[in-house]
Amino acid sequence: MILHCVFLKMPAAATSADVLKLYGAVAALKPLVAGMLDFKAGPNVSPEGLGHGFQHGFIVTFTDATARDAYLVHPEHVKVGDRIVAATEGGLEGILVYDMEV
Repeated sequence: MILHCVFLKMPAAATSADVLKLYGAVAALKPLVAGMLDFKAGPNVSPEGLGHGFQHGFIVTFTDATARDAYLVHPEHVKVGDRIVAATEGGLEGILVYDMEV
C-alpha cells in the first residue's frame, strides 16, 4: 500500500469551510480512481510545534504505486490539484507531499 500524505499551508484568510471544500474535492475522487482505498483529513494537532506552518493535511491510501500513479494523472485529480495550489499560501511552496510504502 501507498500512503500519499499531503500537508498544506493555508493563508490566514482561509476559513474552515474553505479547507473542508478542498478535502471534499479530494474525497470525491475515490469512486473515480481505481485503487484509492481511503481518505483521511484534518488539522495538525501535534503539540511539538514542528509543523513549519503546515496546519492542514490529508492522507490518501492506495493499493499500490500503480494506483497512486493513475491518480496523479487522472484529469479530475489534476483539476483538484490546481484548486489546492491556488488556495495554499505561496502556491506550490505551501504544499508538502510525502508518499510512503507500507
